[in-house]
Amino acid sequence: MQKITICLWYNGDAEDAARFYAETFPDSSVDAVFHAPGDFPSGKKGDMLTVRFSVMGIPCLGLNGGPVFKHNEAFSFQVATEDQAETDRYWNAIVGNGGEESACGWCKDKWGVSWQITPLALTGAISGPDPAAAKRAFEAMMQMKKIDIAAIEAAVRG
Repeated sequence: MQKITICLWYNGDAEDAARFYAETFPDSSVDAVFHAPGDFPSGKKGDMLTVRFSVMGIPCLGLNGGPVFKHNEAFSFQVATEDQAETDRYWNAIVGNGGEESACGWCKDKWGVSWQITPLALTGAISGPDPAAAKRAFEAMMQMKKIDIAAIEAAVRG
């Protein structure tokens, strides 16, 4: 077991989320499912309690803790993408599986976990050496939901 693991709270569907992540992202897997040895506030003995999984090599634990706590944007996975096809693939998988779009490359999966699908072209554009080009790229990004790399590159060019 890893020394540090991200624990994500779910309302009874941690295994479904873990399996979706494993099917969607490379270097991802569902490693183990654990059932409760006794009753707990949101379940009974034998119910699926936790699932150990990884997302793009990041170790995670999904906990079926019940409806008390909800995910929010204070935590997100940021996925750096190489090109528009990869950006589209992840964005469409998350949003198309019951998720929702947000602004500036952010979206939420159907379990409420936030994702930033961030093309490397965007990161390079807004941190580049030309402040005016960076500002144009940033302003273009601020108008987007899913990031459009061609529009970011056009903004950099002016």
